[in-house]
Amino acid sequence: VQLQASGGGLVQAGGSLRLSCAASGRTFSDYVMGWFRQAPGKEREFVAAFSWSSPRTYYADSVKGRFTISRDNAKNTVYLQMNSLKPEDTAVYYCSARLPSRGIYEYNFLGQGTQVTVSS
Repeated sequence: VQLQASGGGLVQAGGSLRLSCAASGRTFSDYVMGWFRQAPGKEREFVAAFSWSSPRTYYADSVKGRFTISRDNAKNTVYLQMNSLKPEDTAVYYCSARLPSRGIYEYNFLGQGTQVTVSS
């Protein structure tokens, strides 16, 4: 599956951005979609993901209540709405796809990233 993320940019603290990830290749519904991010000098970290078996969604504690993951199956697109952004949210954000057999902190595919920069 190919993943194309977009929507990053420069925003002031307290602002909002919506990231999009268009998936192509294998059937969108074969995979569980999510988002990861990597800040300069830090390891890549989990941000948000869907559950395979229920409508439940999962979030990192650092973004819970501020970020929302959603999807449009007709468009094979996943979104990450980011509100109340903080400078520590600055990172390259990656869209991910995993097989249902893998855990929510894992992925089989990772798209190219989109840069999000939050100024103070």
